[in-house]
Amino acid sequence: MILSMVTTLAMSVVAASTPLLIAASGELVAEKSGVLNLGVEGMMLVGAIAGFATAHHSGSAMLGVGVAALAGVCIAMIFALLSLSLLANQVATGLALTIFGHGFAALLGAGYVGISAPVLHPIAIPLLSAIPVLGPVLFDENILVYFAFIMLAAIAWFLNKTHAGLILRAVGDSHDAAHAMGYPVLRIRYAAVAFGGAMAGIAGAYFSLFYSPLWSQDLTAGRGWIALALVVFSAWRPLWLLVGAYLFGGITFFSLYVQGLGISVPSPLVSALPYVGTVLVLVLISRDARRIRLNQPACLGKYFHATA
Repeated sequence: MILSMVTTLAMSVVAASTPLLIAASGELVAEKSGVLNLGVEGMMLVGAIAGFATAHHSGSAMLGVGVAALAGVCIAMIFALLSLSLLANQVATGLALTIFGHGFAALLGAGYVGISAPVLHPIAIPLLSAIPVLGPVLFDENILVYFAFIMLAAIAWFLNKTHAGLILRAVGDSHDAAHAMGYPVLRIRYAAVAFGGAMAGIAGAYFSLFYSPLWSQDLTAGRGWIALALVVFSAWRPLWLLVGAYLFGGITFFSLYVQGLGISVPSPLVSALPYVGTVLVLVLISRDARRIRLNQPACLGKYFHATA
């Protein structure tokens, strides 16, 4: 009985944490290149409706995930064009992208409210899925849970162990020096932003094709902002990104669990718990300015204009 309850709770935390981990992983790469994209929430929403509509019409949830990634890239390229090529302010452009994503997703999704679509089903890994507690939690999940872990490990390896990852970090720390050495700063940043967009789109598809497998306006409910906060929480380090995603996923599940128990706590207060936790963590982190300066890309959010 107790094992069953623990397993159910752990699976719920994994389900709530996975979209945060996927979206934050993409944003981590973008910020490591020196680009601050605050449009994660908008890209997630567009990815969610693109994936849901594709899955509904094609009958394939995996095709929906692929189209969601492509939709995320397309929206991210709008941001890249404005902020990298036209030198618009990155913060203002990211906020505008989120507003645009909200409206565009609502427009596209108007005809899909109340309609069902194929969902992502769990894929059990033989033998490993039979392990008590850990088996069902980690080895009997849908493909995007496995994808989140694999991509985070790949990103950590790419950033810390490869020449290309070193170049990307160099662009984020000193774009002028990287340009002087002959590295294509804008192309690298475009690629990083595109990757972040794809990951945000996939995170959005996770919501519409598994977590809440119906389309509704504002389906992501602000999770994109939590994903942004996770990158700062982790101090731009992949391992701490994993810890933060599960911490905030646990807070999110706890708020839902409290509502399910029927405890007499105001519903708006319970719904606000994940975001209150986000603010508190960011306040605590901001007290350690040395840690932030040590890990934050030095050129994050700064303009780059090639002079030669």
